[in-house]
Amino acid sequence: MAVELLRRAGINAHACADYAELLAGLDGAGVVVVAEEGLVGQPQEQLARWVEEQPPWSDLPFVMLTSQVVHERVAAWRQRQIERLGNVSLVERPLQPLTLVSVVRSALRARGRQLEVQSLLEAREAAAAGLEAKVEQRTAQLHQANDRLREEMERREHIEASLRHAQKMEALGQLTGGVAHDFNNLLMVISAGLEMLERSDEPERRKRFMGAMRQASDRGASLTRQLLTFSRRHAVHAATASLPALLGNMGELLDRSLRGDVDVDVRLAPDLWPVHVDAGEFEIAILNLAVNARDAMNGSGRITIHADNVVERGVDGEQEMVRLVVRDTGSGMSEEVKARVFEPFFTTKDVGKGSGLGLAQVYGFAQQSGGRVEIDSAPGRGTAITLLLPRSPHPLPDGQVARTVVAGPEAPPSRCVLLVEDDVEVASLVQEMLRAIGCDVVHAMSARAALGALANGRHIDLVFSDVMMPGGTSGIELAREVRRRRPGLPILLTSGFSDPVGPQAQALDIAVLRKPYALDDLREAVHQQLGAAPSA
Repeated sequence: MAVELLRRAGINAHACADYAELLAGLDGAGVVVVAEEGLVGQPQEQLARWVEEQPPWSDLPFVMLTSQVVHERVAAWRQRQIERLGNVSLVERPLQPLTLVSVVRSALRARGRQLEVQSLLEAREAAAAGLEAKVEQRTAQLHQANDRLREEMERREHIEASLRHAQKMEALGQLTGGVAHDFNNLLMVISAGLEMLERSDEPERRKRFMGAMRQASDRGASLTRQLLTFSRRHAVHAATASLPALLGNMGELLDRSLRGDVDVDVRLAPDLWPVHVDAGEFEIAILNLAVNARDAMNGSGRITIHADNVVERGVDGEQEMVRLVVRDTGSGMSEEVKARVFEPFFTTKDVGKGSGLGLAQVYGFAQQSGGRVEIDSAPGRGTAITLLLPRSPHPLPDGQVARTVVAGPEAPPSRCVLLVEDDVEVASLVQEMLRAIGCDVVHAMSARAALGALANGRHIDLVFSDVMMPGGTSGIELAREVRRRRPGLPILLTSGFSDPVGPQAQALDIAVLRKPYALDDLREAVHQQLGAAPSA
């Protein structure tokens, strides 16, 4: 009847047939309603043990229905039950149905709060476990980050040294295009000189050939020495130096980097003070400035290198400085680019065209030399980068003299070839080879000089020109202009580069003689051209 009453009140209730079934159902119960008679005479140690072993959050409510018997022994027994069961509510019979339902609902609410506490405790434990796991994970990550940081710190010194060397190798890479051309010229002088020696018995001519080959050999050794010195690893070592000597000694390096399509105008004051710099770093800085200028001009234009003495006045007094300005006629820079141009790895060039280390090296060189670097540029009006280097208090060492090059003489016209070649040694030998095959020679150092020779009405039977020349005009462009001015004049081109000039020459129907070439190769090529068209 009690179960039916509770069920009608919406409470799920179950009647136990005996004490054993009561013990078995304790784990899933929300409240236990028991008549005191049901506990009399039963072994209650198991029930007491279950109550004691409840988790800290649990305190299962018991509702014990008592009788109206009042006796000292009954009262003592009830007291023991209260102590054994803990959370006990005594309800005396007979009782009203509403009272039973009310007591049971109250006990169930209490049990519900216990279950909520259980959920909160489990959630807290889960959160604590999750937090601990996160702490362990973050700690592990921190250890890993610390390990990586230690590794980075250990590699930093090596990276800094490697960075400088990498920048040197990038600058050295700018030279590779011209190195093949230059060595082909040297091989041309040596191989053709040997052939001419075999064909000539005149002592004076043999002496000239020997001298030309010796000079070519010396130039090759010098170039190789410069390249090896330029690319090696070395500590920064500053010394007193002459700017004219340094610039003069790196002339060949600039030629190899800029090739022949950029005109370099060097204007140095005659009384320049000495400076205290690392010569290798200075060469790298000038080469970086020249290569950047070449790229800003799309490979064609004028670079002006100007140097003079200046005296700066500041709060610390006067300071004597040498001012070196590298100016180009390129596209210039915006204010945004100027603000970042000295940052390492910042570059406006396409991927693979530059690492962004060039101007950073220039800035570092100026700082380590005790000077500074300034930039003046705007879109459309080129760029001027100024190096200000302190005057050295020490005298110059002996032997710092810049080299000069003297152009060769012209030959009188007859069956005449206009030779256009900027390398004096190669030009001198090729003149001998052309004379050996029966031609007189007019030598021009540049395309501009060649066009001047054609403009004065000189009799020319063949134009024989190198492809790459100084002054901003290549042999291909010279050939186009010659065709425009003298359509019937034969043209023969030669090149030591591996660049694909063949398709351009083929489009103009112009033969290309590859360097180095032998006397018979030259004779056949020249005779083919002279036999292909009348003289002009």
